[in-house]
Amino acid sequence: MEGVADDRSRVRPPMKRITILFALLAISALLAAACAVGAGSSSSGNAEKPKPGPDKAAGYAPKIVPSDFTTRIENEYFPLEPGTTFVYRGKTGDASEGDTVRVTSDTKNVMGVECVVVDDRVTEDGELTEQTYDWYAQDAKGNVWYFGEDSKEYENGKVKSTEGSWEAGKDGAEPGIIMPADPKVGETYRQEYYEGEAEDMARPLKLGASIEVPFGSFDHVLVTDEWTPLEKSVAEHKFYAPGVGTVKEIATKGPKETLELVEIKHG
Repeated sequence: MEGVADDRSRVRPPMKRITILFALLAISALLAAACAVGAGSSSSGNAEKPKPGPDKAAGYAPKIVPSDFTTRIENEYFPLEPGTTFVYRGKTGDASEGDTVRVTSDTKNVMGVECVVVDDRVTEDGELTEQTYDWYAQDAKGNVWYFGEDSKEYENGKVKSTEGSWEAGKDGAEPGIIMPADPKVGETYRQEYYEGEAEDMARPLKLGASIEVPFGSFDHVLVTDEWTPLEKSVAEHKFYAPGVGTVKEIATKGPKETLELVEIKHG
């Protein structure tokens, strides 16, 4: 969701399979590396230890200062006013899809940061398929950060899975920027990071677009390309209207899916 963030684009890929040959090569490489480290240690007596981190390969570890954040989220393209409900309708495959996104008055403390709780409920043909509580906060520069989610997938009215849930600061997970204060065309940003589970990315494609959806017509719209490296065959374009948030989403790769804003409720 976005206009409130949307987890539908997030793909939870199956565990990667490793062939026997690849495993043997990897083991050989590790043994060789261990021998080299051992030799270095015996000569220097004080080999430097690698620095710990949630994602040493990508080097992603944003510095979070709780005092820099607020629950007052007024970003032009991602405003979250408590009591506001966004209603979306669309199609996914052969089913009718609905998405109701409600900005609650509740907060959750994550990494010392007080976050706004957003209740996002997805339905297919009127049946609840997913409910997610997302956690957002805005920094002093106006960037809106995504600090995690409590997600449940449903089948026949019962919880089928909680896969996809994550919380920044736990198990190596890190928060990401769901919407920059000043989006720039071509500049990629990480929306979330929980290795192997939540790695959504986004890149602005256009500023100043115009679009019409059931709720109304909008100008000065931000268009983004959003994807996850966990599933390269899935991507979508999202349209953010100033002062409103997400007004449309359309899949550009993978299963056909379109969602459009049809109603905004207050109170």
